[in-house]
Amino acid sequence: MRLQAGETKTSWNFVGRTDEEIREARQDWTTGDRFGEVKDYGGGRLAAPEMPATQLKARGRVR
Repeated sequence: MRLQAGETKTSWNFVGRTDEEIREARQDWTTGDRFGEVKDYGGGRLAAPEMPATQLKARGRVR
């Protein structure tokens, strides 16, 4: 996914334009659907933290 300049939202290591994009990224991380694995890493996949009950606040600048 390539983001355009402007407002973005972040949660943990996920970046998106909307809360829905962040929630989808978290789900994909949890299920292993979109993100690859790190080769030669001896540990397991890190669990993404739960999403907050409130909407995420936008970060960055608006053009």
